[in-house]
Amino acid sequence: MKLKPDAIDKELYPPVGFHFKVEFKLQGLSAEAREARFQEVSGLSKSLGVEEYREGGENRFSHRLPLPAKYPNLVLKRGVLRNSKLIKWCFDAIDNFIFSPVELTVTLLNEEHNPLMVWNFVGAYPVKWSVTDLKAQENSIVIESMELVYQYFTKKDA
Repeated sequence: MKLKPDAIDKELYPPVGFHFKVEFKLQGLSAEAREARFQEVSGLSKSLGVEEYREGGENRFSHRLPLPAKYPNLVLKRGVLRNSKLIKWCFDAIDNFIFSPVELTVTLLNEEHNPLMVWNFVGAYPVKWSVTDLKAQENSIVIESMELVYQYFTKKDA
């Protein structure tokens, strides 16, 4: 069986990282809302913690035992939007201490807009919000940044 060159090429080359979407399962925010469009997502990583245990009488080494996984904050960046329900949710947590953890999904898409990889985040809520510096000498868009903590995430290939 001979494969077409197009089929082989798609499997051999890694996907590009600029075509993605972010979806919040937040009441009043639809999946296609303008608010769910981000220019940057960072913090997609996890690592295993390690605890060292020294055994009495053994001086050559210490035992290294695994601890639960650690997750960095998820950072989302986009141009500032006025009257944003997402930012209201963010400020409710930071200003009013009203927390409504949500699930959110980050999906890497191919050139046909089909999912390649999906990361599902569980129990996410905001812990930081910021905007870029305002500079009279530059002609740039004001970018808002939102940091979220979460319980864990899962990844699956679509």
